[in-house]
Amino acid sequence: MDYTLEKLEVYQLSDSFSDRIWDIVMDWNNFLKETIGKQVVRSADSISANIAEGYGRYYYKESKQFYFYSRGSLRKPNPGWQNVKEEE
Repeated sequence: MDYTLEKLEVYQLSDSFSDRIWDIVMDWNNFLKETIGKQVVRSADSISANIAEGYGRYYYKESKQFYFYSRGSLRKPNPGWQNVKEEE
């Protein structure tokens, strides 16, 4: 069986999530893009980046640490979304 990063369901989901976030943020006005938008996009992009980094590590403990970073990135933009709802 071929075990590659691109075949991991969690990686595929995180990559799709990042693409959707980019599409949403691109429709915002310039103020929201420059303030909250950049943070939300960076956070969404780092989810799949940390999964990829962890997947490439040789030792389990190192891999696990990057998966925890990925989970943290997933939770990071929540305050940003709250601010966007208040602006609209």
